[in-house]
Amino acid sequence: MKVAIASDHGGLVLREEIKKLMDELGIQYEDFGCDCETSVDYPDYALPVAEKVAAGEFDRGILICGTGIGMSIAANKVKGIRAALVHDVFSAIATREHNDSNILTMGERVIGPGLAREIAKAWLTTEFQGGRHLNRINKISDIEA
Repeated sequence: MKVAIASDHGGLVLREEIKKLMDELGIQYEDFGCDCETSVDYPDYALPVAEKVAAGEFDRGILICGTGIGMSIAANKVKGIRAALVHDVFSAIATREHNDSNILTMGERVIGPGLAREIAKAWLTTEFQGGRHLNRINKISDIEA
């Protein structure tokens, strides 16, 4: 698996924690920034990750900002992206099994690093169930078209 990861200034700490987790899990990733604590615009970091995931250059993406909301909204504007804002482990598993989410968004001001690691691990290691859920994913794709 190859993962694209990015954050704005509000997600620096969690991004570093998730990178450590991916190192531990042996998951290949590329970090798309940001590298500063000064205020930046989250769409500038969401867009490159979403475009690369949609193009198939990366299998999945992880985006982190203060709440995860802005990153989720921005990423979901890219055709083919199913970004899920997740702040609990159950939802992380469900969004992979049922929604085949390809981008995980989280908020550093909402959850701490321990929970973020649990969420990311569950999301990274859970597979899409297909079956009846595939029909629903296809309906989402039809809406995009």
